[in-house]
Amino acid sequence: MGKNDFLSPKAIANRIKSKGLQKLRWYCQMCQKQCRDENGFKCHCMSESHQRQLLLASENPRKFMDSFSNEFKSGFLELLRRRFGTKRVHNNIIYNEYISDREHVHMNSTKWETLTEFTKWLGREGLCKVDETPKGWYIEYIDRDPETIRRQEELARKKKHEMDDEERAAKFIEEQVRRGLGGKEAEETPVYTELKRDNEEEKVAFNLSLSSSVAGPSTSSSVLGASALKTAAAPSTKRKEPPSSSESRERRKKSALEEIIEMEEKKKKKQESVRTDYWMQPNIVVKVVTKRLGEKYHKKKGVIMEVQDKYAAVVKMVDSGDKLKLDQNHVETVIPAPGKRVLILNGPFRDTEAVLDGIDEKKFCATLTLDSGHQKGKRVEVAYEDFSKLA
Repeated sequence: MGKNDFLSPKAIANRIKSKGLQKLRWYCQMCQKQCRDENGFKCHCMSESHQRQLLLASENPRKFMDSFSNEFKSGFLELLRRRFGTKRVHNNIIYNEYISDREHVHMNSTKWETLTEFTKWLGREGLCKVDETPKGWYIEYIDRDPETIRRQEELARKKKHEMDDEERAAKFIEEQVRRGLGGKEAEETPVYTELKRDNEEEKVAFNLSLSSSVAGPSTSSSVLGASALKTAAAPSTKRKEPPSSSESRERRKKSALEEIIEMEEKKKKKQESVRTDYWMQPNIVVKVVTKRLGEKYHKKKGVIMEVQDKYAAVVKMVDSGDKLKLDQNHVETVIPAPGKRVLILNGPFRDTEAVLDGIDEKKFCATLTLDSGHQKGKRVEVAYEDFSKLA
């Protein structure tokens, strides 16, 4: 075994020493070289390659600093977006994860001297929402990806369309109720007047019976006593009048309207209860929508070979045959031509195979004929994102 062999004890010891993060004071950003000790760093600074890099940097130092600053910003924001999304998180947590990669760009080679200064700059540029607390600075990523914005607009448009349909149905029911009550006479409302007496000397007598009140001359005491005794002796024979037919019909119509509303609400709750936030299934065709994998895979189709942890899957690309592990946010469903077989991925008919009959672009849904299950042959409407082409 030679002295400088890869498997020699000295080579193995050197690799163990260089594993992991080293001291920042012995790192050369221009050459991207990490030295293990002060003597190694001194030797590197005296080397010809380092001197050549310094001469290149001295010609245009601003260009090199801007380049390192852009790399640091891109790596930091990419980690924030991929790891935490739009959650509010402490800036130190993100920075510690970022520097755990030994090939990262060091902050002392950028135009920002401290992490606090860099955090404030992100807030001024509108890249993140930042706020200072007694525990330090917190960052929240602002997602301005065109694909994300487009999906949000489509969902808002679809929701507005559903609301318009509900309002139209409610107006139609209201019109039917109004037509049903159109020929009925409105109930006469009682008219209340003031109590007036033409003669001030005339006394008023009250009859306590439930039938009427009598106003008479000075014989009020006798009338009052007699009527009071009669009222106490004989029970009242007056019965409560049954409600009119128009009132009962109106009550029946109102209860029918309430039943329709309750049925719609139960139907919506049932549909919401069977929906999940994961939809990936094996043997379906999907399209890659993320640009982070490069133009080679962007907008290309693949077949899901295996689903992992519900939200990720191994996708085999149709054109190249490459296998990629992708998150469900990086792919979208594929809508085939009418007559092709699809698999329903979400909703009450989840995991059911069907045949695509037609597409309704205004409602963002398609008409499918179920081809399996106990409801085989039934035609249903399913949203674009809830079904995909079978491989």
